[in-house]
Amino acid sequence: METDDRNLITELKQDNTRDLAFHRLVKLYQERLYWHIRKILLSHEDTDDVLQNTFVKVWKSIGNFREESSLYTWLYRIATNEAITFLNSKKRRSLLPLNDVSDYLMENLASDPYFEGDALQMKLQQAVLQLPEKQRLVFNMKYFEEMKYEDMSKILDTSVGALKASYHHATKKVEEYIKNND
Repeated sequence: METDDRNLITELKQDNTRDLAFHRLVKLYQERLYWHIRKILLSHEDTDDVLQNTFVKVWKSIGNFREESSLYTWLYRIATNEAITFLNSKKRRSLLPLNDVSDYLMENLASDPYFEGDALQMKLQQAVLQLPEKQRLVFNMKYFEEMKYEDMSKILDTSVGALKASYHHATKKVEEYIKNND
């Protein structure tokens, strides 16, 4: 773990330095976490809500952080879990089939005023939305964020081999979707 993160964690766990350290943590990780969550949810408004929930959870649970992983990995795991929890609550509220949030996400993508991509990028996003949830997460983390499998393994609590297989299957499905939907 980097020295800066260790110092930040130490400051976060001390009452007299916690507030200032938390502001530094938010400043350091806010943008990266925003885009990570945004890749999962596709909606700016939903992403803002989940990002806020992520930092609230970090604030409440920093004292329980055992430092077995890096601060970065821990934050990404919380953000990922918060995004999945958000999607699951959307499923329950709208009575969507258990694994079918792609219509909801596609609606978000199509109506998102912040989406600045061209037709090819839209098609790529549509292809990604057709993937099962786990493959979609792995594809986003590897393809868009260029995250290492070892980091993904810690965040998603899955073996590197399983992640590589998920990514392989996801890329094949994305390629097929793009090829068949020209």
